[in-house]
Amino acid sequence: MKQILLADGDIAIRETLGKVLLSDQYDVMFADTGHDAAAIIKAGRPDLVLFDLDLLDPDDVAAFDLLSKPHPAIPVIAITAMSLQPPRAAALGVDALMEKPLDIPLLLQAIRYYLAESETERADRLNRLDFKTAVLSEPLQGSLLPVTR
Repeated sequence: MKQILLADGDIAIRETLGKVLLSDQYDVMFADTGHDAAAIIKAGRPDLVLFDLDLLDPDDVAAFDLLSKPHPAIPVIAITAMSLQPPRAAALGVDALMEKPLDIPLLLQAIRYYLAESETERADRLNRLDFKTAVLSEPLQGSLLPVTR
């Protein structure tokens, strides 16, 4: 069973999205702050992180580094209630970004895609010169391709 860390400061999002992920057969760990999420990652290694970008102060790249540095091969999907966040997500190097309200079927499609990717495939994708954070904003046809604005 794949393990997903869901880090979001909104308890309603954690509960609702947590139920969806559990019903889709994922083991879910929860964090309500960036520091709690970093502690969970240090203690173990989730297969994917769903991280509320709003948990970070706008300039707090160091807090995100606490999440990504211990295990850079872990895919990260950022979610946010704020608009116009793709440049911020790209600067952090997250795999994908989705604005709230969440499109659950599209989010689950992205989760499946990133979990199916091997560490070698992930490293190759992240190291491409044309790498861009995928902005998940509309239903995708076929396999997940980065959708950018």
